[in-house]
Amino acid sequence: MTKLKLAILGVGLIGGSFGLALKDKLHDKIYITGTTRTEKSCKKAEMMGAVDKGYIDNTAAVKDADVVYLSTPVLQMVPIVQQILPCLKKGTIITDAGSTKQYIAASLQRILPEGIYYVPAHPMAGREQSGITAASKDLFKNKSYVIIKDPKMFTPAEAVEKIRTLIALTGAHVTELDLVKHDRCASLISHVPHITAAALVNLLNRNYNDLEECIKLAGGGFKDTTRIASSNADMWADICISNPIPIINDLQTLQMIINDVIAAVNNKDREALYDYFSTAKQTRDKIIDESKNMYEIE
Repeated sequence: MTKLKLAILGVGLIGGSFGLALKDKLHDKIYITGTTRTEKSCKKAEMMGAVDKGYIDNTAAVKDADVVYLSTPVLQMVPIVQQILPCLKKGTIITDAGSTKQYIAASLQRILPEGIYYVPAHPMAGREQSGITAASKDLFKNKSYVIIKDPKMFTPAEAVEKIRTLIALTGAHVTELDLVKHDRCASLISHVPHITAAALVNLLNRNYNDLEECIKLAGGGFKDTTRIASSNADMWADICISNPIPIINDLQTLQMIINDVIAAVNNKDREALYDYFSTAKQTRDKIIDESKNMYEIE
């Protein structure tokens, strides 16, 4: 049986976890190459078993690859594909773990030659740590992993099925969305919550006079609410730039909600404040209850 050759470009938290999960299931049936930014990280990825061979150079890593897995910050992905295209064999499938999809899909559709296929995907998994040392073979287990199926993309069903099969091996729950709906939903569920968590930490930063005293009160609630603010800044800057319309629309709606709270507090309108918190509790409890048998919510 011919070994599947997988190249992971960006062997950090997500790429490293993907490699570990597939190695755990396929063992010698898969040969994984990968790239990191430093020789030290390459050696670490090899030592952990996330890749069989690590490289600094993308073109070296993709030689003879059947599947190329992009797990760098979003704005780096298209330039990387432009760089590696001359080195890809016919039939290679490119997939990615980017948190925004329309930007990447539109760009790649313009440059991919015949015989090179793109299957957009997005794992709804992660943690506040980054880098290969944070990777885990169980990162995707019981998490939602979205494959984008869009009639405008003309990707062969066989290519989509190949990526679906690999993703399923990670223990993730595979689901499908189209490009527009994915980016709109990702903004609501992931992007704006990350921006908001960062805003809460930056609010603390601006409380210069009482910062030391405030930190004494930073218990479980503050840590839970702001955990994702420790995520990779490069990744999140790219996400905001590559998914601007949904993010701006949702932030404007959030701004209106905050303005309503400000007005209720200013007017001592306890009923409005009670309704605000009660509605939020009921909605969150319902979401958690309905989704607990489907996948874990980040």
